[in-house]
Amino acid sequence: MGKLDGRVAFITGAARGQGRSHAVTLAKEGANIIAVDICAPVESAPYEMGSRDELAETGRLVEEAGGKIITRVADVRDLDALTAAVEAGVAEFGRLDIILGNAGVCTYGELATMSVEKFEEMIDIDLTGVWKTVRAGVQAMIEAGNGGSIVLTSSTAGLRNLNQIGHYVAAKHGVTGLAKALANELAPHDIRVNSIHPSNCRTPMMTNIGVRKMFRPDLENPTLEDAKAGYGSIHLLDTPWVEPQDVSNAILFLCSDEARYMTGGAIPVDAGMLAK
Repeated sequence: MGKLDGRVAFITGAARGQGRSHAVTLAKEGANIIAVDICAPVESAPYEMGSRDELAETGRLVEEAGGKIITRVADVRDLDALTAAVEAGVAEFGRLDIILGNAGVCTYGELATMSVEKFEEMIDIDLTGVWKTVRAGVQAMIEAGNGGSIVLTSSTAGLRNLNQIGHYVAAKHGVTGLAKALANELAPHDIRVNSIHPSNCRTPMMTNIGVRKMFRPDLENPTLEDAKAGYGSIHLLDTPWVEPQDVSNAILFLCSDEARYMTGGAIPVDAGMLAK
């Protein structure tokens, strides 16, 4: 018996990184998965997004873990595409119990000189896209009457400032507030809503050249090894980063009956960063 037997999870940003890890972890505990990813470039991001091949690999890994999965290419800025993915999944699996608003990007720059396009792209993906993710799926959860769990991926930057990513800070603070508002709105339906707040997580969003240069501005093209001490300097515990599985473990708990009375919370997975 798994902790999530018979339940269905809708996960954005599922082609790789944290999203893939969440999909596989929940599948191992009995969940079936509706997985979406943009599988296309994001203009302001200095790193590649997940690909169609990587989304297909997520599908293979979920099935290997014992779950069933539907994968769809969808941009979280496109409510119609997200809704269509949910409808296909509910038609296949019969229900929806879990929503993980995981998709996001991180770009860099000073707010005082940032282009309007870069700022708006951040808000559209990392904040409005999270709301659209919930909007696409929550009605199916309400109508089913089974309750459920929604976990929105914020960041340590959703609870404090981090320099050079002010637009990301603004978006992630918005996600934190969105989770609290939804927790209040959806409690009568027995749907719990929490936000999760990782520190540096070892995925392409955090290990790319843009972030490496933030930690080693003295080098033109720092390697991950060059920047490793900088990554770790923000933590209490002796690690440069957390792994996607560390975040997945916390999400599994929040989605399970073990967390049945946890809602409206902001849960850090941060190696002590916020306490430092």
